[in-house]
Amino acid sequence: MTTEPTGPTAPSAHRAAPLSPATLAVSAGRPPREQGGPVNPPVVLSSTYVSRGVQQPGELLYTRMDTETWHPFEEALAALEGAAEPGVVFSSGMAAIAAVYSFVPAGGKVVLPRHAYQVTLGFADDLATRLGVEVVRVDVADTDQVLAAIDGADLLLLESPTNPMLEVADLPVLLAAARRRGVLTAVDNTFATPLGQQPLVLGADVVVHSVTKYLAGHSDVVLGAVVTSDPTLAARVRAYRTLHGAIAGPWEVWLALRGLRTLALRVERSQASAAEIARRLAGHPLVEEVRHPSLPTDPGHERAARTMTGFGAIIGLRPRGGREAADALVEAVGLWVPATSLGGVESSLERRRRFATESHTVPEDLLRLSVGIEDVEDLWADLDRALRATVGD
Repeated sequence: MTTEPTGPTAPSAHRAAPLSPATLAVSAGRPPREQGGPVNPPVVLSSTYVSRGVQQPGELLYTRMDTETWHPFEEALAALEGAAEPGVVFSSGMAAIAAVYSFVPAGGKVVLPRHAYQVTLGFADDLATRLGVEVVRVDVADTDQVLAAIDGADLLLLESPTNPMLEVADLPVLLAAARRRGVLTAVDNTFATPLGQQPLVLGADVVVHSVTKYLAGHSDVVLGAVVTSDPTLAARVRAYRTLHGAIAGPWEVWLALRGLRTLALRVERSQASAAEIARRLAGHPLVEEVRHPSLPTDPGHERAARTMTGFGAIIGLRPRGGREAADALVEAVGLWVPATSLGGVESSLERRRRFATESHTVPEDLLRLSVGIEDVEDLWADLDRALRATVGD
């Protein structure tokens, strides 16, 4: 009996066209199709491997350097992002961000959004203090401002949509301009996921993910990943992981791969529910402002419709009544979970400025809602009830 090859593109002999991302999320990173073999890749729990003499290329030696349990997830993520090289999984999203920041030399220059994940911003400030790196924060929705800032930069690090303000960058324009000027580009694709956009295809050098969020999808692991099609950059990222010890546990990576298999279903449900909830919030008498790129009135709508294949499942909500009303709303919900992080199957919300390190240009009353996969009518009933109970009719 013959067996078929494995990997992100196998078995190519039986396919007339490339697979869709939804199919790749299920099919990529599978073991070889051998009679009696497993359908899912196994978890290998070993810190070291049998090794004699000089290590040969491809041989496993020590798990800080490499382990076979990482490979299926790294192959599957690369397939989803359209990368020519396997991804590189890290112990956390910030470990992945740190690897990207390592491309910036002492005294170099990094350009990044004024609104981004607060720890990403804090890391940049730390680089400025320790290594004299020039940090330029920009409004990524203002294309001219970004273009003016990237001259002489070593790294343009983008989020689109941004966390938590949901600004949408014109990625094709910005990435092309940065490439012409010799500026390395990285895009944090956590919010959009590879199902919403593929920054490498749009021209980015590197994509970074907090795997903790949508890719794993169940709020039970902390992981990150870097993906690139450039073999030199990929080698540098892997070397950084080995040298700095920012390695992922095998169980966590196995869980992330398990979560990845349902990514398309989860994202489809969450995005549809988010768009419906945003539409209802936009007409709610107790809502001051709502942000979601699906709304025709949202500042990022046209750009998101042009550059993305989905609007995401994060909503920005400002209830009438300011910070006190926002805090009261978080306390009043029953189905929505008051919690940080996002991208899990459960819907959650939090007031972002409760963190002292959050950007001070983020409104005090902004709630970030992460829409999960519950029934949309149940989510709406809970949110509407909490709004009426705390803000008033």
